[in-house]
Amino acid sequence: LYQLDAHQGAQPEIVSQWLATCEDLSEEARAKVYRLALDAFANRRAADDEFTKLAPTWPAYRQPAVDRALLRLAHYEMTKGEHKDQPRLVMNDIIELCKQFSTDKSPGFVNGLLDKVYKRINPQPVAPVAAIVPVAATAPAVPDAAETSETTVVPERGEELGEG
Repeated sequence: LYQLDAHQGAQPEIVSQWLATCEDLSEEARAKVYRLALDAFANRRAADDEFTKLAPTWPAYRQPAVDRALLRLAHYEMTKGEHKDQPRLVMNDIIELCKQFSTDKSPGFVNGLLDKVYKRINPQPVAPVAAIVPVAATAPAVPDAAETSETTVVPERGEELGEG
């Protein structure tokens, strides 16, 4: 994704050539990574637009290239990709990559943006008004005098006003 961004997507074969050097990846894994990079790059405008709305002082062109690539990848995976049903997993993986490959401040920045995307795609349900329990219903009951070990003295009518 970083390579695609560096070449404005004009030379996708660079990515496949680099993946061919990754001997620890199977052909199937290489094909999957290549497809994921192309798909995330193809959806970069949607990611960039959302992140610009969320952090207007940090549009894509101002972000470090690694952060931009990781944000685009995460956005694609969280909204359209294979792991869109596991957005927290995507977020955790991206934050770990950010810690490993980017600046010291980047994980916090990236996490903040991805958390906002997460809240948009997984809004918390609002409890219906009928489901709200009145405070009085949750207050503890006053115990019976028989249930307590203390004796309660109730003043006579005149005593409470100091009349007796």
